[in-house]
Amino acid sequence: MNVADVVSSLGLEVLCGADGLDREVTGGYASDLLSCVMAGAAAGQVWVTLQAHPNVVAVADLLGLACVIIAENVRPDEATVARANERGIPILSSAETTFTVVAGLVGQGVSGASPKHAR
Repeated sequence: MNVADVVSSLGLEVLCGADGLDREVTGGYASDLLSCVMAGAAAGQVWVTLQAHPNVVAVADLLGLACVIIAENVRPDEATVARANERGIPILSSAETTFTVVAGLVGQGVSGASPKHAR
């Protein structure tokens, strides 16, 4: 599954980073705390959050995340959109709650297991 498949299956809006829609999705992570994302998310994962500021792009880029889904129609500002486009990070929007977005991802077979926490 790639990011374009996620967009299609969940009816998401692509806000920016359309060049990255072919990125492979390896799993998912949901959190609004950047420190938790940095500690728990892994490359290739979809990140679901309510955060929409430039640091979201920095974390997604640092970790090599597949994309960021911002729930509840929260919109990033122009600086965040510009930074995401520069880095090729797809930022997607959903009107749904974080819970509903995550449930949709799980329904599509996206796992929440993090390789960082594997035992």
